[in-house]
Amino acid sequence: MTKFDPNAAATGGGIFGLPHLPAQARVVLVPVPFEATTSYGGGTSNGPRAILQASRQVDLFDVETGKPYEHGIAMLEESPDVRAWDLGARTAASHVIAAGGTNRDPALLGAAATVDAHMEKMNAWVRATVDLFLERGKIVGTIGGDHSVSFGAIEAHARRWPGLGILHVDAHADLRRAYEGFTWSHASIMDNVVERIPQVSRLVQVGIRDLCEEEHDRIAASGGRIRTFFDAELAEARFAGETWAEQCLRLAESLPDDVYVSFDIDGLDPTLCPHTGTKVPGGLSFQMATSLLAAVVRSGRRIVGFDLTEVVPAGDGTEWDENLAARLLYKLIGWTLRSQR
Repeated sequence: MTKFDPNAAATGGGIFGLPHLPAQARVVLVPVPFEATTSYGGGTSNGPRAILQASRQVDLFDVETGKPYEHGIAMLEESPDVRAWDLGARTAASHVIAAGGTNRDPALLGAAATVDAHMEKMNAWVRATVDLFLERGKIVGTIGGDHSVSFGAIEAHARRWPGLGILHVDAHADLRRAYEGFTWSHASIMDNVVERIPQVSRLVQVGIRDLCEEEHDRIAASGGRIRTFFDAELAEARFAGETWAEQCLRLAESLPDDVYVSFDIDGLDPTLCPHTGTKVPGGLSFQMATSLLAAVVRSGRRIVGFDLTEVVPAGDGTEWDENLAARLLYKLIGWTLRSQR
């Protein structure tokens, strides 16, 4: 067998061109090609496959985190069941989305119920798969798909680390109740986390710049369980002289000891992810995002798991979105490993 050379061009078929199998790897990535409730733009179900392909162009030595690849990184094969549930749910969801919601129409209510049933199967599969590898001592990352795929992964981690905090990077608060009639909507992921996973002690949000009045009121009434660092407020404070490093410290200090990172790619400046579905001006630069991860780790907190969602392949030949996502994924892996040394 040819010895693996981390300095050579990638020749292997694994994530980042690595030769590791899940049994050998310290980090196991779970692809979830599911996007049934996406109502503006689409293509996130092809995100995991595109990230896998683009990852083979990422250099394996990282100036900040060293050599994450030495710990072993493997990505599972996509599940045909998840693909089938996505197709069935998307077909039913399309009628509801076109109507702008169920509008108490029996046929549309039935369609929404069909979507929820498929999504409950997906949630159960993600939870069981993540829990299986956590039980084997792996660090597990989940790759979407839209943001709804994160629920089962967060639940599996929270059951293992009660008191868990969520660092949620996103343009949107995702605190809507059953958006467009879908209980498990991508726009309701954090509502479901807060309401259904009591082991999550705090939700800390950053990059938020697009939310409805109900969500704003929900945050204010949470008693501190939801701590939202609005993008506009952080920007105004920086204009007044506060540094991003100081803001990162404030963010880190608002988290408990064990942290799960839920990263929606649209939390970044949309020039960095121009094909994601719901782009909003503002957001974090790539360096701001990675320095936030670094600040969390340097504060002594431990990242126990993560997800990366809402990546839409560029489709124009540039491979830009998936290239950036692959590099962000490597940073997530690197800082998670650093936090657990």
